[in-house]
Amino acid sequence: MSTGAAANSVILDEQDRAEPEWRGVAAEEVDELSAHTGARLAARSRRLLRSLIRPHRGKALAMIALVVVEQASFMIGPLLVAYGIDSAVPALVRGDGWPLTVAVGGYLVAGVVNAATRAAFVRVTAVLAQAMLLDIRGRVFDHSQELSVSFHEKYTSGRVIARMTSDLDTLQDLAAEGLDSLISGILSVGVISVVLLVLDPPLGLIALAAGIPIALCTKWFQKVSRTIYRRSRRVVAALIVQFTETMNGLRAVKSFRREARNRAIFGALNTDYARANGDGYVVIAKYSPGIHLIGNVTLTVVMLVGALRVMDGAIAVGVLAAFLLYVRRMYDPLEELAMFYNAFQSASAALEKISGLLEEQATVPEPATPQPIGEIAGEVTFSGVEFSYTPGVPVLHELNLTIPAGQTVAIVGATGAGKSTVAKLLARFYDPTEGTVLLDGVDVSQLSTADLRRGVVMVTQESFLFSGPVADNIAIGRPSATRAEIEAAADAVGAGAFIRALPEGFDTDVHKRGGRLSAGQRQLVAFARAFLADPAVLILDEATASLDIPSERAVQAALGRVLHGRTAVIIAHRLSTVEIADRVLVMADGRIVEDGPPRDLIARGGTFADVHAAWRASLV
Repeated sequence: MSTGAAANSVILDEQDRAEPEWRGVAAEEVDELSAHTGARLAARSRRLLRSLIRPHRGKALAMIALVVVEQASFMIGPLLVAYGIDSAVPALVRGDGWPLTVAVGGYLVAGVVNAATRAAFVRVTAVLAQAMLLDIRGRVFDHSQELSVSFHEKYTSGRVIARMTSDLDTLQDLAAEGLDSLISGILSVGVISVVLLVLDPPLGLIALAAGIPIALCTKWFQKVSRTIYRRSRRVVAALIVQFTETMNGLRAVKSFRREARNRAIFGALNTDYARANGDGYVVIAKYSPGIHLIGNVTLTVVMLVGALRVMDGAIAVGVLAAFLLYVRRMYDPLEELAMFYNAFQSASAALEKISGLLEEQATVPEPATPQPIGEIAGEVTFSGVEFSYTPGVPVLHELNLTIPAGQTVAIVGATGAGKSTVAKLLARFYDPTEGTVLLDGVDVSQLSTADLRRGVVMVTQESFLFSGPVADNIAIGRPSATRAEIEAAADAVGAGAFIRALPEGFDTDVHKRGGRLSAGQRQLVAFARAFLADPAVLILDEATASLDIPSERAVQAALGRVLHGRTAVIIAHRLSTVEIADRVLVMADGRIVEDGPPRDLIARGGTFADVHAAWRASLV
């Protein structure tokens, strides 16, 4: 993770502790803004936008060409009106109808060209917008998967969902409705300004003088709306976070009757979001009528001054008519530009969030030049390893440990002793603060992800299953496995019998998060998945905690067969699981305080002997 990202993580920790619950959720977004300057946010967003447009330069150029032709056909209309009034009508009075035919025909051709190019423009814009959104949606998903566990422990799933839903929807709305308004509006204002000065410089200067109060109003609108829409994006993200966490923890919510508290938190966020949107509408209600008022006043002044110039013979009636049409056409796009800027502010805030997520760096990155390892025996070494989740608060203190290939090691100790941290470092969910973790003498940080996952597999207490058949969930361990191999893995851990008893056997859909299975059954499926992967090193982190006594005994019987010939690290509070270990490590305060075979530690007396005696007594 970058220095800035690391600083953000510390800020988030402090903010979450200091703020009330719902404000702590929203503060996650506030901190991102407080950690960067506005210029840095804008530069980050521009980089992302350029990278999205670059692969589609051809479509972007075609879109610009089409809108130029569209605007040219649109702009020629008032000139043809002026020609018709000043030249074609007098010619018709004289009996010459050709000039009027040219004026009317030209107007019709311009209309057809305008309609055709607009249709083509809308089509190209839609294709370009969808291609860019497809790209960015894929980037967010892929990048979120690649980021380290430490990132996802700080950046809640609700925030990632907000990036994938509300933020991308905002960009889609802008792409679908805003590009036309932006490009055509800018071209209209620019071209008309030049045409007005050419038609009649004095009237042109009067019309363009309105740009001064419009620029002042727009500057005010930009400043106020930018703040409002950033606030709106923060609050809607907090709403999604609160909703996601409530639904994910619904059992706890109902068990502890937290509905009222959640309702209060969500209600406060919902109210804040409504206020933010209301403030946005108030700003629009001031800005848009203001632009209309300035435009109407300017048109009135131009009409009066123009009438006087017609009476003086300075300009023709047709020129004045064309002038008034152009002025009207210049101020109409300003309204569209105002609405575009309204959508743009919201999209900019969304783009800032998405670009921030995409620029997060993995704290355990893939090595630039991975070191080959070949066949993995499974020897594990911790050499001078120190680790801290929070800077200055060490969890492990200069850990030195060697586990020979094929040895089964159990790690026991009180909660917070550092047991799970050892497992996470071995699986490279984190990298040590100091020291190295070696697999067969190779630093695990120098191994490719494929080699590391081939060599080390971890089964945790949270046995997560994906929606779909049981067989597919087991096959995650080795996607190329045959159905016979999948069933053999299930049988090896004692899961085959209950799986075959399901309505559709191995083809039974386990539903969301494996909700169709009991906690113990989900754990057995997770074991089968790990055993099918056939790693050199298997880590069991409290992996039997969800099993009932019969299931635990079945797994222990299977472990004796499955762990044979491979390195195993077992982290457990249940000493029944520890009994199959060749060696026991007792940890306290991030250090190994006892190390040896279970029988020796019991005979020697000490922490493990005391815990073992208490466990034996509890069985009587």
